[in-house]
Order: sequence, then C-alpha cells, then structure tokens
Amino acid sequence: MLFLCYPKCSTCQKAKTFLDANHIPYELRDIKLDNPTEEELRRWHALSGLPLKKFFNTSGLQYRALELTKKLPTMPEDEQFALLATDGMLVKRPLLVGEDFVLTGFKQADWEARVK
Repeated sequence: MLFLCYPKCSTCQKAKTFLDANHIPYELRDIKLDNPTEEELRRWHALSGLPLKKFFNTSGLQYRALELTKKLPTMPEDEQFALLATDGMLVKRPLLVGEDFVLTGFKQADWEARVK
C-alpha cells in the first residue's frame, strides 16, 4: 500500500500510528515533497468512487488563498486534476492507496474495514 501524508499533519500522524500499531506494511510518501501526478490522481479518483472534491484539502491555506470554494463548482474536471497535481498541499491527506481501494482523510473505522 502507498501511504501519502504530510509528516507535520496531526491527522497523518494518527494514521501512521494506526498503520504501525496494526503492523500494516506501507510505502511512505511525503505529499509535499513528492506530490501526486495528474495521472496518479485520475487513477486514484476512478478507483475510489468518490467525488473529485473529496481529493481537495478544503481546510488548507492554499485552498482558501485560491478561493476554490467559489471556483471548483464551475471548474472543468481536467483543470481540477491539473491543479491538484501542482501542489501536494492542495490534496486531501492522508491518502491510503491499495490495489483495489483509495481512502482520503483518516477515519479509523473506514481504515479498519479496508486494511484489517
């Protein structure tokens, strides 16, 4: 599994603690230093079954600075993917990518249902 996180994020730290405590193997990737590519985001979005908006870090500074609350509803999906690929801090975190699933954010019950 691929675990994308921002090490300074408290939610990401909780998710990492969960994975480690349950001896779940993963490949760690710092989302700020190695942001997801547009191709990865497209693949993960399709696999997740979630609305694309769920891949945006709606509480982030960059999201607010770009006024994406106003812009996203009318922004074409291609532009949204391209924008997400420009800055890992725009992407909801943590992300857990398995062979047949993608989880955005950390809700322990959801993660337990998928990885245990």
